[in-house]
Amino acid sequence: MTFVVIDKCIKCKYTDCVEVCPVDCFYEGENMLVIDPDECIDCGVCEPECPIEAIKSDEELESGEDKWLDMNAKFAALWPNITKAKEPLKDADDWSDKDGKEEHLSTAPGTGDE
Repeated sequence: MTFVVIDKCIKCKYTDCVEVCPVDCFYEGENMLVIDPDECIDCGVCEPECPIEAIKSDEELESGEDKWLDMNAKFAALWPNITKAKEPLKDADDWSDKDGKEEHLSTAPGTGDE
């Protein structure tokens, strides 16, 4: 089992989850975070920290969400590691309850820890 960030994170990028991760397995894109499934130790402490429920166990993924396991692995290999909380994106509250945000995913890396 591993934990996965799904499309709910896109255009929000709340980082409450990052600081509680004991193995620093979060990676930052321009407009979302991902978890490296090979580094995740399945502790689950990040899941309740996400204010918009964008983190799920791979066993809880619903139909159509299973692709996010591969997406997390792919982008964790490309994006910088993030271990410290930052402010969410400027319009995060406006986007937090929207569905179907995958079309807004930016594949550009974030800044990681500065």
